[in-house]
Amino acid sequence: MSFDFDLFVIGGGSGGVRAARIAAGYGARVALAEEDRMGGTCVIRGCVPKKLMVFAASMPAAVDEAQAYGWSATLGAFDWLAFRAKLHAELDRLERIYRAGQDNAGVRVFNQRATVAGAHEVQLADGTVISAKHILIAVGGRPFVPKFDGCEHVLTSNDLFHLEALPKRLLIVGGGYIASEFACVFNGLGSDVTQWNRSPLLRSFDTECRDLIVERMCARGIDVHENVVIDRVTKADSGFVAHCGDGRSQEFDAIVYATGRVPNTHGLGLEAAGVRLAQNGAVVVDDWSQTNIPSIYAVGDVTDRVNLTPVAIREGHAFADTVFGAAPRKTDHALIASAVFTRPEFGTCGLSEEEARKGGPVEVYVSTFRPMRSAFAGAEERVLMKLIVAKESRKVIGCHIVAPEAGEMIQLAAIAMKMGATKEQFDATCAVHPTMAEELVTMRAPVRHH
Repeated sequence: MSFDFDLFVIGGGSGGVRAARIAAGYGARVALAEEDRMGGTCVIRGCVPKKLMVFAASMPAAVDEAQAYGWSATLGAFDWLAFRAKLHAELDRLERIYRAGQDNAGVRVFNQRATVAGAHEVQLADGTVISAKHILIAVGGRPFVPKFDGCEHVLTSNDLFHLEALPKRLLIVGGGYIASEFACVFNGLGSDVTQWNRSPLLRSFDTECRDLIVERMCARGIDVHENVVIDRVTKADSGFVAHCGDGRSQEFDAIVYATGRVPNTHGLGLEAAGVRLAQNGAVVVDDWSQTNIPSIYAVGDVTDRVNLTPVAIREGHAFADTVFGAAPRKTDHALIASAVFTRPEFGTCGLSEEEARKGGPVEVYVSTFRPMRSAFAGAEERVLMKLIVAKESRKVIGCHIVAPEAGEMIQLAAIAMKMGATKEQFDATCAVHPTMAEELVTMRAPVRHH
């Protein structure tokens, strides 16, 4: 049977774009459909604009520090609309690069929604049916807002880059890394930020690190409350009122829900095509990113494996190599480092202390100190470096860093960990002085054994 295309990719985010480009490079006839903007969550409404906002939010602290170092420095008002205009111009530039990458690779792009119409068929929003030998689902995830009375009044992370004005009083609901990052960003930009969550903040991360981050967030003026559940939200003359189960109510200019993300599979036609989905709508795949329908594959957040941009890119690349490049390979999901851009920043790779203890005897090495730069400036910042070592193999199975530029440090530590480095190999590495990162190779005695 002849098909219109060898590969049809649904979704123009990081994973879909990479898969399409690599497959086309192998000579496959490739099409891709994207209903919104090319670049996906990461580029358009996630990591990239968020990190630029993190940079903007760090400026007041930089001026305070400049004064402590002898500069006569002052900061004027923050012009949100000027920043927003520049931010969107940068996102437009990045989107053009993504589109050019597809064009240059010879991928046919359809700027409309596509749904699955069968094992080898997709249907475009305009009704066109296209056949393909292979279909790749790369539609990512979307923010989840629970249904409650007044839920139409709340915003999600998608809306935060489009605000008409900076909210003076902002409530962020949620306790994961997205909620916590935005709490820190808007706090830095000058909003009065309140963060409510039904459980402890950042609870999926190492507890000792989490505690330090939350303590510093509170010290910076973020009003954090755990064990809070919102019953309803009502509109008032001057804002929105959040009403809690315990009778408390408070008014805000904006309420943002960052209570998790769900796979974006609703109405995609996957169930009718016989594709197995998990309870939360995630596409169930094997180690090769293949679904139970042999011609249909899925990569990225829609599979709910490890929901990070670089993981989606690796999965998309491995899929293209396997199916079109005659170079079969699986994506390795072990020891993937990540960074949380709170203030302080957090870099993590491997197991938390709590997880590691379940797997056998471990040694825990911790160094916590006031970094030279902050101490001189009289700031109360604290840095925490933590290594978790498997007692038998001596391998470093967890590395956690709470510090400025922790994301940069964890990337390099992750290389050693991926190679299976032992604590003794860390120790055999000469320190770079004076740096914060030298603590990773100078921790002599464990503070705890489990």
